[in-house]
Formats: sequence, C-alpha cells, structure tokens
Amino acid sequence: MSDIAALFTWVNMRFLLQGLGMTLLISALAILCSVVLGTVISVMRTSNARVLRGIATVYIEIFKNTPLLLWIMFTFFVAQLPPIGAAVLAFTLFTSASVAEIVRGGLASVPHGQYEAARSQGFSTVQTYVLIILPQALRNMVPALLSQFVTTIKDTSYLWGAMALQELMGRGMILMNSYNSTVQIFAIFGLMALIYFVVCFTLSQIVRAYQRRLKGAR
Repeated sequence: MSDIAALFTWVNMRFLLQGLGMTLLISALAILCSVVLGTVISVMRTSNARVLRGIATVYIEIFKNTPLLLWIMFTFFVAQLPPIGAAVLAFTLFTSASVAEIVRGGLASVPHGQYEAARSQGFSTVQTYVLIILPQALRNMVPALLSQFVTTIKDTSYLWGAMALQELMGRGMILMNSYNSTVQIFAIFGLMALIYFVVCFTLSQIVRAYQRRLKGAR
C-alpha cells in the first residue's frame, strides 16, 4: 500500500491533470473545427451540383475507410506540422467525415417545408441554412456530436505513440517510467483508466439527459 500511496502526490496528480488538459484542448479544437468542415461537406453532399456531391462523397469515403493513426502520422511526419497543430488537423480531417454524416442526418430531420418557406421569403441558400435550417437541425445533432467528442477524447491516446505528444496517456507513460514496482505501474494504468472513464462517462450522461429532455419536449 505504501508503494501505491507514493504515487498520489500533488506533483504527480498535477502532471497527469496537465495531460488531461492537453487531451481536452485537442479534442475540443478538433470537434469545433470538425463541426465547421463537416457542415460544409454535408451541405455539399446534399447539393444539387453533381461535382460538389462527388467531392463530398469521395472525402467521406476516404476518411471513413482509412485509420486515424495514418492521418496523425501524415500530418506530423509528412506535413511536418508542430505536434499540437498536427494532432488537431489530423483529428479534424478524420472526424469531419463522421460529423458530416451527423449533420446530414440533422438536416434531413428538418421538414422540407422549411426550405420552401425560406425560398418563398427570398432567402439565399446560405441565409436559408445559417438562419433557418441549421438552428433547427442543431438540437437533433447535439447528442451525436457529444458522443463523437467522447470518441475523440479516447482516440487522443494514439498521439503519444505516434508523435510523443504529452496528453493524458503520454503523461501517464512518462510517469510510469519513474517507477519500477509492478504494483505501481498497474496503479498508474488504473488511474489513467479512471480519469478517462470519469470524463467520458460524464459526457455520456449529459448526452442521455439531453436525449431525455428532447423526448420530453416532444
């Protein structure tokens, strides 16, 4: 027990929490950028222009059928971006394909009459989407977007192995190298798992609460 107790110092906890902060920062930036890019791709895919639909479809199929780790390594080693920039770009490119499908589902949930009403009032296509369609679709997209945020948080654990970025998993591995006891190493693994669980479970509960609220509102 003394070996495990030695782990729970303020220095070690702060070290791990700083890693968690990096994990949440990268995840939040990636999701925000993915929402913007994914929305553009989704609108392109539902466009009447065949070229735009083709570009959006190719983009989605490429990123849905290739591994995230490939794009992390591409942005870091080939594009030679700084670690944080490479991580955010890789996650944005990869996650946008999934977000585009989420947005497409959200757009489909808006009655077609809303589009016709906007056109009858003289709104342009951009005004129709920004002022009328997207605000209505957003409430249906929030649960899926939060679920995607949870997935992104867990997937940041790839970053330590790919580019030695010191997010939560990276900080845990560094801390692990400071201890020789098997019990201590397993305790660090358990502590990292607990942190991931608490963060992701909390977000999952928020998703469930929001879904119940939506059902109640209907």
